[in-house]
Amino acid sequence: MKKKVFLFLVSCLLFFQSKAQCAMCRAVLESGEDQSAAEGINDGIMFLMVVPYILVATIGYIIYRTYNKSQKTKNTGEIL
Repeated sequence: MKKKVFLFLVSCLLFFQSKAQCAMCRAVLESGEDQSAAEGINDGIMFLMVVPYILVATIGYIIYRTYNKSQKTKNTGEIL
């Protein structure tokens, strides 16, 4: 379990370091002189991209927890 948590944290850190821009945004922003606008657009894209992943991970965790809880109930019922 610790290995899975570690791999998840490492993948999240790598994800946050990546640069995400669509081709049109990149072309427009590279032609400009002001690079702070490009960084702002990039940060906005990353923020919008993270929210769906967090929602899917939360739903997956709830399903996982519910499934394990029902498995433990079945296993303890057989022992008694």
